[in-house]
Amino acid sequence: MQQLLFAIMTMVGGVLACAAYFFGTNWLLDRIFPSKGLTGAQASQNLRITNAIRPWLFMAPALFALAIYLVYPVFESVRLAFHDRSGQQFVGLSNFVWMFNDGEFRQSIFNNFLWLLVVPALSTFFGLVIAALTDRIWWGNIAKTLIFMPMAISFVGAAVIWKFVYDYRSEGSEQIGILNAIVVAFGGQPEAWMTIPFWNNFFLMVILIWIQTGFAMVILSAALRGIPEETIEAAVIDGANGMQIFFKIMVPQIWGTIAVVWTTITILVLKVFDIVLAMTNGQWQTQVLANLMFDWMFRGGGDFGRGASIAVVIMILVIPIMIWNIRNATKEMER
Repeated sequence: MQQLLFAIMTMVGGVLACAAYFFGTNWLLDRIFPSKGLTGAQASQNLRITNAIRPWLFMAPALFALAIYLVYPVFESVRLAFHDRSGQQFVGLSNFVWMFNDGEFRQSIFNNFLWLLVVPALSTFFGLVIAALTDRIWWGNIAKTLIFMPMAISFVGAAVIWKFVYDYRSEGSEQIGILNAIVVAFGGQPEAWMTIPFWNNFFLMVILIWIQTGFAMVILSAALRGIPEETIEAAVIDGANGMQIFFKIMVPQIWGTIAVVWTTITILVLKVFDIVLAMTNGQWQTQVLANLMFDWMFRGGGDFGRGASIAVVIMILVIPIMIWNIRNATKEMER
């Protein structure tokens, strides 16, 4: 109860502080550059000044937060990547030399590559298929709601749910894990799924696909509804069947949106951390870059240099995709 009250007080205090900031800064701006009671050139000049400054007052808290929590950490991470474990002594490229010679880092790169191949492709594909199918049935909105619901769950919460799906009990014990219960019901032997090297990565990917399919479905459903009916009617008149209409008429017209969804999920996959940490903690060859960075940065005494060098690699991988994604999203908005 104490934690609940503290959370409520924090939210109320935050809302009141925001309201006080916006009303207070606007009141102060109107007092410094008054336009009421003045006439002529001075009133017009003050009005132009306040109109130019006012948007920046609204954006200032967000810009400040970005500077503190995004811009500063980027520069600090780059600096630490060239320093020793304490972040004090300059060591040049030695952290990067260690990184590319380290077996665990190479395993993490390989695992991230697997995630990049599987998760964006299947999430986008399932989202596209579901978006197309649910638009054809009367209970489509209910189905969309159910499929989108995992998006409301945190990654750690989703991992806890799927722990019960993959849970393992020794042979002869009652299986509470859904997957092993099904296997045993069909006469098979229960497996500790999370400890099977290579394949356990795919079991982890299922969790993120389960979450991100709803995101892809919502975006692609909106794109499908934006397709002109005339093109579909013309295809029907020409004798095209459902599959031809879908793959040759509809998909090409929303290809830009598909690419944006794909790359958005790709950026998320490059930063995947919570699911691996909660499910396996990187054991049994499931380590990924973000989890490896966390291990070096905050565990085992903490090595800021090596942790930061891994963070820089993740950033280098993400930035080109992010730039391409923003450009494509901008093009879609201009259409």
